Amino acid sequence: MQNDNGVTILMAEDDDGHALLIQQRFESAGVSNPVIRFRDGKEAWDFLSGNDTDSKIKAGKAYLLLLDIRMPGMDGMEVLRRVKETPRLKNMPVIMLTTTDDPREIARSYELGCNNYLVKPVEFEKFAEVIKRLGLFLMIVKVSKINGR
Repeated sequence: MQNDNGVTILMAEDDDGHALLIQQRFESAGVSNPVIRFRDGKEAWDFLSGNDTDSKIKAGKAYLLLLDIRMPGMDGMEVLRRVKETPRLKNMPVIMLTTTDDPREIARSYELGCNNYLVKPVEFEKFAEVIKRLGLFLMIVKVSKINGR
């Protein structure tokens, strides 16, 4: 069952292997949404804020952000904070997808406004299953569109 519910998935993930696995698992779950990958937090924020002159988020489109915490340049917590403090972005769902299971970081993520926090298991099969379930969730979730400036 192919499904593209009009949501573009933004993925901030610095690990090439994890990024590839996430995309493959989405495909195997039937998620056909477009995915835009960023290799670090700064690259993601430049896109979200419009600082990247080549590409930027568009008003009237729906986005969901998958966000790793530990990334070079700008970490995921800073990206999350900025997204939730920016009026036109604050309603965009943000799912933290990280190897960090520190209760303080989980609590901080929710305090900053993340919608869900998923821990990447170290074992390949468990990680693949987490991504598959996330893909199934994305097939049914309704995401608000980005407001104009």
